[in-house]
Amino acid sequence: MHVPDGFINAPTSAVTGVVAAGAIAVGLRGARRELDERTAPLAGLVAAFIFAVQMLNFPVAAGTSGHLLGGALAAILVGPYTGILCVSVVLLMQGILFADGGLTALGVNITDMAIVTTVVAYALFRGLVKVLPRTRRSVTVASFVAALVSVPAAALAFTLLYWIGGTTDVSIGKVATAMIGVHVLIGIGEAAITALTVGAVIAVRPDLVHGARGLRQRLKLRVNGELVDAPDAGPAPAPVAARSPRKVWITGLVASLVLAGFVSFYASASPDGLEKVAADKGIDEKTEEHASADSPLADYGVKDIANARVSGGLAGVIGVGVTVVAGSAVFWAVRRRRDDDTSPSSTTAGTAGDASV
Repeated sequence: MHVPDGFINAPTSAVTGVVAAGAIAVGLRGARRELDERTAPLAGLVAAFIFAVQMLNFPVAAGTSGHLLGGALAAILVGPYTGILCVSVVLLMQGILFADGGLTALGVNITDMAIVTTVVAYALFRGLVKVLPRTRRSVTVASFVAALVSVPAAALAFTLLYWIGGTTDVSIGKVATAMIGVHVLIGIGEAAITALTVGAVIAVRPDLVHGARGLRQRLKLRVNGELVDAPDAGPAPAPVAARSPRKVWITGLVASLVLAGFVSFYASASPDGLEKVAADKGIDEKTEEHASADSPLADYGVKDIANARVSGGLAGVIGVGVTVVAGSAVFWAVRRRRDDDTSPSSTTAGTAGDASV
């Protein structure tokens, strides 16, 4: 789904760049409400995990593969605003360091892979959670469905962008049919990965999953033959929430390094859904060389290392490391800004201002 330079014309790319910049600005502001001392460290890890899993292309049809987009996973784990930032960090690292996704098409990719997937997935997820029983299993089921739908939604968004600003004369109906068809299959893989990951985190630390907050069912009492909510007994102790997320962070980082550094060698070598459709339909006729084509890490390999296994594995490990550092820096800065906004001095100043009025 990474759109290279040359697929979409300059005006459309510029407009999506503005949309992406606006969404990131909104995400930075909204993430202040989502991140706290427990979840801020995990947001950078989520970005690194998405980077790692995106290296694991899985076969979906003859000669076609797919990989995780990650919008649904990020939104459910750390919140929709932070989720947009997570995927955007991944796309930025991939474009600059690994020549994956065009730099002039960065706005297109963020709009398609970060904004559309996150917004669609989280909106559907919240709707399902409201109607399903308030259990952990319901969160996992809702995660599966939301992730499944988010991928063809992104494929549809690309088709619309190509209809507006495509650089080749191709039947948009054929593009839509091919893109949505193959990405429904890719969505199944996305759904499985998302549900398994969300379910695993919920099993050990449900308090760290943004989408699982408020799942505690209220006690029911039978009064005159009818079930009614029991009165609140005051705030319940939260010993789990008081624990450090360090173990989860370390486990997630190790898993990301293993996936990117070792398992990625066994990923499918077939072109992904967009690459396959582009080659079959002639969308790629005006593809431009990537500005970072000479990067030492271009195409997910370390330059001058002949052994493919070592080269790809080392590139994956470097990618995970850079992404977790960059993501963590962004989210710690956002959290610090939140702390500054709610500091006693600012609160006192605001109160004094109100009193003077």
